[in-house]
Amino acid sequence: MTDCHGETGCITCGDVAIEMTVLRVDDVRLLALCASAGGEKETVETELVGAVAPGDELLVHAGTALQRLRAA
Repeated sequence: MTDCHGETGCITCGDVAIEMTVLRVDDVRLLALCASAGGEKETVETELVGAVAPGDELLVHAGTALQRLRAA
């Protein structure tokens, strides 16, 4: 296993969560199509934050919504 070092970094520490807006929701599979401010789209797992709706803003890391920032 690789240690985490400030100088060289690691995969986990190098990841950054980004704000994304929900565009479309698949309630059955607990997924949402989201877009970043730059227009990049990504399918996001939403199980950790509960039900979401189009227009909700989420904090997303590695394809998983970690927190709801604002509801639509």
